[in-house]
Amino acid sequence: MAMTDSTGSTWRYRWAHRQNDRRQRAFRAADEAWRRRDDELRRLRTLAGSFHGSAEAGAGLPMELAPGEVVFWTLPAAQLVEVRHTAVLPAPELTVDPEPPMLRPRRPEGVKVADAGLAVLTNRRLVLLGGRGRRDWTYGRMTGLSHDPGAPVTLIQVLDRRRTSGLLLPTGAVADFRFKLTLAFADAIEQRAAVVAQLDELIAEHDAVRPARPAVLTPAQARVTALLPGGRRTVAVGAALALIVPAMLFESDPPVRPGSEMASAATPVATATPAPPPIAPAVQVKPGPRPQRTRTAPTTAPSRGTAPRPASERRCGAPANPYGYDFCGGQRIRKPAAGICDWFGCVPGFWSGRGWLVQCRDGTVSLTGGQRESCAGHQGFRRTFWT
Repeated sequence: MAMTDSTGSTWRYRWAHRQNDRRQRAFRAADEAWRRRDDELRRLRTLAGSFHGSAEAGAGLPMELAPGEVVFWTLPAAQLVEVRHTAVLPAPELTVDPEPPMLRPRRPEGVKVADAGLAVLTNRRLVLLGGRGRRDWTYGRMTGLSHDPGAPVTLIQVLDRRRTSGLLLPTGAVADFRFKLTLAFADAIEQRAAVVAQLDELIAEHDAVRPARPAVLTPAQARVTALLPGGRRTVAVGAALALIVPAMLFESDPPVRPGSEMASAATPVATATPAPPPIAPAVQVKPGPRPQRTRTAPTTAPSRGTAPRPASERRCGAPANPYGYDFCGGQRIRKPAAGICDWFGCVPGFWSGRGWLVQCRDGTVSLTGGQRESCAGHQGFRRTFWT
């Protein structure tokens, strides 16, 4: 037997069931995505703290390892690529990206394949053992490093080679290669602790945005608006129309035909019956001037520099801004809007930073998130902006 309320209807129970089912499905999807990223972050954290390569992995390789050199990673299906037009690459960084972008198995324009063979990553260098010879990239002589965000290509510049070159890898091996290359370069410059600290920060930030299980709605919380197609939106539109239409009718004057005031005096007599003599002289009353309705201009014009924001919009302590940047969680901001410095106090040389958007302890914003010296000269790093 169907459950009913005091009026004998069942729509409130159907409404509560639909709303709870929708909220639970949304929560399960968000919680599953959160758990996947949490597992990946903790896997990388464990790898950064315990993985230090293996000297035994170099046994059988067609190359000789130097004393103290260990192997981090090998791949037999790597391709050597070279850039036709050399450009200056950014300096190598220790940034960890736990959410690698979606890559397509393509070769970027201006990059040509020069050789193919076995790629070997050690704690001192990256080597490609190809059919035309061997290519080495030593970390101590590395001046530039760039991971293509849309293709499985990593380009490297070193001091003793004029042409920029690098590796083209299968898409499935790119994430592991880039993370272990970061670890190997960190070991070469004795900065492994900076990578571990960065992962600890990412895990803490991720824990703060864990989805909360929604509260269960009851039939008593159902509103009559739920019976209408569109719900509260339909009621809001109807109320707006109910206010706008009368206002438009009130402001519109009815049409007045010229000379209508004298219509009775100008109309000829329809019959031959003589009219009775007037009792008193007729006095013509001229209509007075029609009052003019004027619309008063607003006393204060809205400021051009302000951007209205909904009162219910959350910012978690972030300054008001039209871009939706807040401290509540979401995705890091690596490419902020061009007008960000009109709303935030940017540090000098803001656009030369390489990282994500962060707030320094002195209140300024910087594009150095994930760097070893983030917010240097501004009392250090405080917190990360999200969108």
